[in-house]
Parts: sequence; structure tokens; C-alpha cells
Amino acid sequence: MNTVTPELLRRFDVAGPRYTSYPTADRFVEAFGATDYLQALGQRRDGPAALALPLSLYVHIPFCESLCYYCACNKIVTRHHSRSAHYLRYLSREVDLHVAQIGLGQTVSQLHLGGGTPTFLNDDELGELMAMLRRSFNLAPGGEYSIEVDPRTVDEERLKVLARLGFNRISFGVQDFDPDVQKAVHRVQPAEQVFQLMEQARAIGFESVNVDLIYGLPRQTPESFARTLRQVQQLRPDRIALYAYAHLPERFKPQRRIVSADLPGAAAKVDMLSQSLSAFISAGYVYVGMDHFALPNDALAVAKRQGRLHRNFQGYSTQPDCDLIGLGVSAIGRIGATYSQNAKTLDEYCDHLDQGRLPVVRGLALSRDDLARRAVIMALMCQGQVLFESIELAWLLDFGSYFASEMEQIRELAAKGLVVVDSAGIQVTANGWFFVRAVAMVFDRYLQADRNRAKFSRII
Repeated sequence: MNTVTPELLRRFDVAGPRYTSYPTADRFVEAFGATDYLQALGQRRDGPAALALPLSLYVHIPFCESLCYYCACNKIVTRHHSRSAHYLRYLSREVDLHVAQIGLGQTVSQLHLGGGTPTFLNDDELGELMAMLRRSFNLAPGGEYSIEVDPRTVDEERLKVLARLGFNRISFGVQDFDPDVQKAVHRVQPAEQVFQLMEQARAIGFESVNVDLIYGLPRQTPESFARTLRQVQQLRPDRIALYAYAHLPERFKPQRRIVSADLPGAAAKVDMLSQSLSAFISAGYVYVGMDHFALPNDALAVAKRQGRLHRNFQGYSTQPDCDLIGLGVSAIGRIGATYSQNAKTLDEYCDHLDQGRLPVVRGLALSRDDLARRAVIMALMCQGQVLFESIELAWLLDFGSYFASEMEQIRELAAKGLVVVDSAGIQVTANGWFFVRAVAMVFDRYLQADRNRAKFSRII
């Protein structure tokens, strides 16, 4: 059982980044564009063979048939499925431009289709997309090939198609099973439908079948969410992603349809998180980190035990820390010591490709300080510890003097039981692992400089 009390949760309920990257995406600048990205691709192409690690691919499918009011993703709500065929043509152009830079047949060990709703594409279109990727890249045997699935868009036959196309991991967006909550967020999907799909997915042979949940939604109460938790325990997915809803209607228009008075208060959210931790850990799940839980024999839980956990723009991963090519509207990539992001609107994305240009419109070339801090933050987020000597040798710095002010804050967290500090390094405690974002934030130079956290979701 976990020993994280509601009081501890309240104390560390602050806003902060999720650290799928460092520096975080809000630090990207328009001064970094397609020319800089091309240079990064060229450095990868011309670099030593030993550095040519497998690639990771992310493909953003922006379309959704209906609007979920809580959503903060980049999406296009439409019932006109003809738009996806048009989009695939532009994705093909973007892939071709990459192949022209890095060559045909680069090995890929991880592929993720996100959105939007990737299953907005029909079976033929999904087949066309996968064939396009296989023509251009070498999808390695044993890789992670995952897709986000809206349960309302699939049945058993569609699941079989996904398996035949090579997907071995699927994630169902559940959010909440309570009918009142589903109505309040405009996403009605009966629990029976999800239970049936989970059973079918297992029978088909997917390596990992996962669910996403959100707490803090309108009309949720600790009592109603407890019922959802019991149903999830019955489902027993391989992995669970549990996210806190961040209500930012000034930034995300769909959220303006949510009645603020229907949102649970801070105390109720803490109760929901506390009972979630207890429910999943008592059911045998391993707390992987942040908001992720996995069954003990799942690859993610195994990677955590063995110190092989990694983190990228899709969250925790078992794959080595590799370059990521982002394809599609708003997709984010990482090549070498750079981050890049594509145009956020479909018109702008297509316009760049019509002119024969990669659609990168912003990004960042990381400084030496950025890289050193990224190493510290990712070590905390993934391994739960930082060894001073490893950072000093890699970045030729003296940890104690370079991070003198940060270590003062770390000692304060040590006094609160979140970390242990000794001559060798910083170790996150069992309780501290639940607040690892708060520990990592100490080393975020940008965040410490401006303390402007309103743009981020709260940790709880």
C-alpha cells in the first residue's frame, strides 16, 4: 500500500511541466525553422555509424468526428472523412522530404499514432499509411508499434485489422465510466462496450492493452470515481495512464463548454488521486512514475525495475533514448540536440509542403546548459536518482558548485522526505516518486527564472 497521505498531496499540488522534454515545448522559438531542422537531419545522416541509433516515429492524425470538451489536443472536428485521404497525401510528401535527407530504410524501433483520433482513418487509409512508412523506413521486429483508439470508432474486426497492420500496443481512451460525467464532457461510451473491446483485443493477441483515465472532470465526485476505479480494476489493463484534468478555457476553446461550477474542488481532486493510488497499488500495479501504472510483468514495469526507463514526447518508454521524427500537423520531433515542431494549422502545414519545404515552424537548439540539465531531469524522472559523478564526467562540471542554488532547494525537499542526498547523489524516495515532477522542477532553469507556472497543469 502507498503511504502518500492527502495532506502530502495537497502540499505539493503545484503547477509544473510534465517533462516529456527539457527544455519544455513552451520554450521553443520561431527563430528555429526548417533550415535548422535540415541541418540537424544532415548531422544525423553524416554522423558516426555508432551514433545512428534506431529512430522513433510519431504520426499526428488530427481528425475527430465529435468534440470532447476536456480536450487540449490539436484536432480538427469533422464528419467529412474525405479530408483524411487529402491529409495522407501530404504526410507522404513529408515522409519523402525526410527520406531525401536521411536516406531510405532507416531503422525504426518505436511508432506511435496519436491525435485527434487515429482510428478516424478507415481500414484502407490506415493500411496506406503503414505501407508508406514501411516503404520509407525499416520497422524493426520486436519494436513498439502503438495507436490511440477511441472505443466508439472500433469493433472486433477493426481491432483485427490493426493487429494485421503491425500494431502491437493499443490504448483506449476511457476517461471515466460514469454516464453523467460522459455527458458533461460530450463523450458517451458505455462501459460494456469497453469491456468487450478489451476482451477482444486480448484474444487477438495485442502485447499491451492500456486505458487512459482523467480525474477532475465536471460532475465527478470521489464516490463516482471510486466506481470507475472498481471497473478499471475489473478490466485489469496492462497499463493505466491517470491524468489530472487541467481547466484552461482561455487557452483551449472546447473547454469553454464545460460549466465551471460542475468541476470538483481541490479537496475532491486530492481524494480522487489518493484513492486511485490506493486502488491501483493494492490491485498489484507498479507505479511507474508521473501518472503511469503497469502490471508487474509489463515491459514498462520491468524497465523501471532494471533502470532502463526512458521518457519522450509520448511519455514513458522502454525504447532507448533515440531521435524522434514527428510527422503531421503540430507534431514535435527531436533530432540530436534539437527540438522541432510542425505548423499547427492544416492550411499552413500543407502550404509548406506545397512549396517543397518541411513544415517545421519553431523549435530549439539546446545549449550545453540545457543538455546538462536535461540529463539531470531525465535521470530523476526515469531512474529516480542522479549520480553526481556521472553528470560531472559527461558535462565536465562540478555538480555542487554548478547546481549550488538547486542543491539548497533539494535539501529542503530532503527535509520533507521526498529525496535522500548523500555524497554520491540524489535518490528519490518511495513517497517522493509520486511527486517527481516537483523534484525535477528544481533543475529547470527557465522555470526557476520566471516562476510563471500558470501555463502548466497542476501536479495533482
